[in-house]
This record gives sequence, C-alpha cells and structure tokens, in this order.
Amino acid sequence: MTDGREGVLRFSYGIMGSGKSTVALQVHHNLIRRGLRGHLCTLFDRDGTAVSSRLGVSRPAVEVTPDVDLLALARAGERPVDFLVCDEVQFYAREQIDQLGAVVDELGADVFAYGLLTDFRGELFDGTRRMMEIADEHVPMGVEARCWCGRRATHNARLVNGRLTREGETIVIGDTEGAGPPLFGDVVTYELICRRHFVAGDLGPT
Repeated sequence: MTDGREGVLRFSYGIMGSGKSTVALQVHHNLIRRGLRGHLCTLFDRDGTAVSSRLGVSRPAVEVTPDVDLLALARAGERPVDFLVCDEVQFYAREQIDQLGAVVDELGADVFAYGLLTDFRGELFDGTRRMMEIADEHVPMGVEARCWCGRRATHNARLVNGRLTREGETIVIGDTEGAGPPLFGDVVTYELICRRHFVAGDLGPT
C-alpha cells in the first residue's frame, strides 16, 4: 500500500474452470469495500472489457491492450492506487508484467494477478512465464477441474469442430459453440483433460 509498507506481487494460477476470475472479482469487491483505491484489469475476457465469471458474475474492467502502461495507470490520479487486480495475465506483454512488479516496488501497492499456466499445446504463455519469474508469491488455485476419466485435469485442450488440435494461433478466446458465428468458420471449444489423455489425444467416450 501507499502507507509505507511493502506491497506484494501474488500470482494465482490454474486451468480453465478453476475459478480464477471468480476469485479476482471477489478480491476486488473486498478491497473496494475496505475503502481502498485500485483497478480491475483484464485482456481478452469472454465479455470484452470486463472480468466475467462462468458463474455469471461480471464487472467492468480496464482493458490491458499493448499500449497500456500499468505503472502509469497505477500512478494516475490524486494519489497512487492501493492495489491492482489483474485477470488473464497470461495474455499481458512481458513489459506489462514487469510494470506490475514496478507497481509493487515503486508504489508499495499490492498486485493480485490471475492467469493460466499453459496454452492449448501445453506450453507456457509468455506472460505466465514472466510472472513465474518475478512474482513474490505463486498460488495454485484451490478448485480442481477433472478430466473425463476422473483424474485431475492439467491441460486446456482445444477442439476445432469437435477434434483436438495442436496447431493454430495461441489466442482464440473462449468457447464459441452457440455464441454466434463460429470463429474462422469453425466451432472452437476447450476440454479439460489430464496429462495422460492430452498426450494420447483421447477425449473419452463420445
């Protein structure tokens, strides 16, 4: 915070369905109720310029486009912010992750960051990699999603027209089935599966 104590950069991570956005909304709500000043931030959320939970809760947020300087955002106004709550940080640029570190170190504010570890190929996102490198705290999400076989789900498998794919753009947002015109003429969905079945490409019984 800006009262002289040191802030913290906390990275909470999990796979899709692990409750990251729900927790981000709850943390933001609690901090605001305490009278603290801060921003809710996101990028490529399913609801656009908002943080939205799959439970149906949503709140407007700052969209962290490539031109947004998060340190400047935190400094703006009559006094610096007390906190930032940042969702979908896997999509942030490396420089923006470093700016979050500066928000903590230079302003003494707390940063609560939430994101995915790996993409549909099972590889670290660039934003996630940088967050793992510089965050003060690394916190796995407590809600465990399950594979069709009952094991703990560890991978966000991408399905195009119902078939698992390991090729394509890293960023394709949300499940598009039943949500208007399909992206690129295809229906893109995601399935949460364990490592064994991700490697095997096994989506279970139809």
